Amino acid sequence: MSSGAPAPATGAAPTPAIEATGLTKSHGTQHVLKGVDLTVPDGSVFALLGPNGAGKTTAVRVLATLTAPDAGTARVAGHDLRTARSEVRAAISLTGQFAALDERQTGAENLRMMARLGGLRRPAARRRADGLLDQFGLSDAANRLVATYSGGMRRRLDLAAGLVGSPSLLFLDEPTTGLDPRSRRTLWDAVRALSATGTTILLTTQYLEEADQLADRIAVLDSGRVIAEGTPAALKSRVADHRLDLTLATPAAYAALAPRAVHHSPETLTLGLPTDGTAPHIRALLDTLDPTRTTVTSFTVHTATLDDVFLALTSASPVPEPTHVP
Repeated sequence: MSSGAPAPATGAAPTPAIEATGLTKSHGTQHVLKGVDLTVPDGSVFALLGPNGAGKTTAVRVLATLTAPDAGTARVAGHDLRTARSEVRAAISLTGQFAALDERQTGAENLRMMARLGGLRRPAARRRADGLLDQFGLSDAANRLVATYSGGMRRRLDLAAGLVGSPSLLFLDEPTTGLDPRSRRTLWDAVRALSATGTTILLTTQYLEEADQLADRIAVLDSGRVIAEGTPAALKSRVADHRLDLTLATPAAYAALAPRAVHHSPETLTLGLPTDGTAPHIRALLDTLDPTRTTVTSFTVHTATLDDVFLALTSASPVPEPTHVP
């Protein structure tokens, strides 16, 4: 198995795990990727965020050599995506949205099979499987059929299976879809532990908290283009350091202030507006928005979240109308 990207020359900057420029991909008349640029630092956790249909899974499929781009260039794990596809595949692993496991085998048998397919002899395959079962807290269930595993256990076993070949770069395409909160957090711990060993992880997710918890850097993808990229803190500061949530007295008051908001909750007549969080700014904002002190019934202040970033940057639809009936 390949050990991944070539070691950089002494004193040189580390080679990024992924360098992609101008990637495009269409399916018939549908333009899914429209010139995507990505740089994923080696050893980092990088998250792709975006609404359904933004192109996240297509980007992963292109970078994992499952489908060819129509245009653009990329180097993955130090290898050219077009001319060194075999080398790329030897250095990466992909865990998709659904566990790819044989339910008629035990957890240990699944991992040993993967190891044997990867070229390990029986004793080495057994040792590799045992080590991964221990790493992911599955040793007690090693000899149980996968059909008896919970959803969280299956996802952990699927992640372990993706690591049998010791990849330098791991693609995780929405790995916690369908998991309960406890199982999701258990998988987060596994991803953190994996990152601590130096493995580069490219993660796509619909859970904004997941990206906030795990990612060193985030790219927001919308309609096939990267519209923002940076650390979670930097992206949140683009929207606001804090958010002032106002509950309005009437639907008319909600509609009047909605165009200024970055967060909308028409069901509760609540709007969120950016603020620096200081008392003078909040007082001034309230006086400007509600000079008669009859429009705002209550307010709260909290630190901006990735939800705010996501909604502010990907909002292409009209402001929703309030449905509250006083």
